[in-house]
Amino acid sequence: MVNNTPASPGTRAASAHQTAGPAQPEDDQWPQQSWPITTWQGWQQFVHTPPPVPPTPDTPPRSVEERLAYHSAFVTVRTPAIDTLATSIRTLMVLGRYQQTTARPSLILTGPPAAGKTTALLHVGRTCHLAHTRHSAPPGKPSHAAVLVAYVLVPPGATAKTLAAEFARYLGIPITARMTQTQITESVCHTYNQAGIRLVLIDEIHRVNPRTTTGAETADLIKDLTERITATFVYAGIDVTQTPLFSGVRGAQLAGRATLIECGPLPARLGDTRPFTDTITDLENALDLERHRPGTLPRHATYLHQRTAGRIGSLTRLIRQAAITAIHDGTEHITKQGLNAIRLDHHAETTHPPRTRTPNRQTTH
Repeated sequence: MVNNTPASPGTRAASAHQTAGPAQPEDDQWPQQSWPITTWQGWQQFVHTPPPVPPTPDTPPRSVEERLAYHSAFVTVRTPAIDTLATSIRTLMVLGRYQQTTARPSLILTGPPAAGKTTALLHVGRTCHLAHTRHSAPPGKPSHAAVLVAYVLVPPGATAKTLAAEFARYLGIPITARMTQTQITESVCHTYNQAGIRLVLIDEIHRVNPRTTTGAETADLIKDLTERITATFVYAGIDVTQTPLFSGVRGAQLAGRATLIECGPLPARLGDTRPFTDTITDLENALDLERHRPGTLPRHATYLHQRTAGRIGSLTRLIRQAAITAIHDGTEHITKQGLNAIRLDHHAETTHPPRTRTPNRQTTH
């Protein structure tokens, strides 16, 4: 059972073995502080904040500030990777529910930078959390009392102790500098199981390098956690199969337990379908611009695929920036010239730069 008594972050758990989860703030305290998503409070804010909603004909026009905020957050378009991840997580959570003797089967989401890995991970985690709380919230208890999902980032230069501390930080488990890694791990495993964590999302897993002493200890800690915490583990990282994480004895253990899901670039054509163009259409339909012509962006699918290499992260950033620029300059529509003027992330700019970037080029509608 989760402790429902409000408390400050430093006192919300007097002992790791006396509480099964973090203290919870009153409902009217939620807007007063923004917590990192790698804390329980931050995860609750994330999952219970309504996602951005595209404009509809029967709703009144939004103000400029509202539209700027909307395009800044923007919608999450379902991709094949999101669909595959959602189905696989649902299946593995059932498969490992009653498994006690060995580590439960896990998932690894891998792909290049800006391919939408973190977005997919968070989207599916939110969906799992909300689905569980809708069906499992005790009578009379708020749905945000549930502690189903944990989201942890592997810190740069991770050691076993710093990663264990990140797990502890998520649930507000009190730790001190004098505690050993073993003591922190004991508290983490006990509290996570008591809190009922069923899904653990570990992002930036490529930061673990088992070829170093500290990296090997960190990889061993992850293996230990998967065996002692009764949850399904899902990892996400950049090109994981090309990192030392999949090499040697430890890599073989991970590869033998984890299903690999590729979150790669969207192909321009796949059989009789055009996944990239379909995604552009979905993004365009979600725009909230006063004078944008439907069908403009899909007509530039070839150009957009070249600019972004088919990566959903680069594509959404490009379209969001173009929409915000169109609101700022009053044009209220996106053109190829406007897209060409946008500078993307350094990786996209150096590997797939626009062919020209001249301010006097004729606008293409």
